[in-house]
Amino acid sequence: MTDLHVQHIEGYGTVRVRPLDPEGDADLVHAWVSDERAAFWGMNGLTRAQVAEIYTHMATLGTHQAHLVTKDGEPAALLQTYEPSADRVGECYEVRPGDLGVHLLLAPAGPDGPRPGWTSALLTAITSYALLVLDRRRTVVDPDVRNTKAIARFERQGFRRGPTVVLPEVDLPDVYLPEKRAQLAFLDRAVAFPG
Repeated sequence: MTDLHVQHIEGYGTVRVRPLDPEGDADLVHAWVSDERAAFWGMNGLTRAQVAEIYTHMATLGTHQAHLVTKDGEPAALLQTYEPSADRVGECYEVRPGDLGVHLLLAPAGPDGPRPGWTSALLTAITSYALLVLDRRRTVVDPDVRNTKAIARFERQGFRRGPTVVLPEVDLPDVYLPEKRAQLAFLDRAVAFPG
């Protein structure tokens, strides 16, 4: 598949973003979403065929896209982007022109375990793709409030917990996570890429 974004980060490596192949990447994605650490992704317990079906359906939508992110040729993350106005999250805050919703599932840590700075560098490339390549003004994330690691990771990257119309946290139940309470956070392009 054709790369949508390629970025070399000094001292880190080359990050590539390409469309997810729902069938060809199904084994990999199923292994990631089935892992206990991915419980907040909401697909624990689904079969490989069910996961492939979900991403095959997503590929037909004009408002939601799935991507595979690699670092030096190795799978590093599953990235989903979406139009907030076409998603439940758009009912929870005032969507601005140029907003882009992002869901991110990192690959499991390798045999050497977590590496300081690894995720930050990967997020830099993903942010470049979302805000610069896709020419968006702001990204919004909606991690489960219990996923404190993800919230802290986004905040270190410059995301700010967002005010919603009423609450900074919102209920975002869906078929896979019927009890999801989300923490909205936003990253403006001017903050991520000043000047």
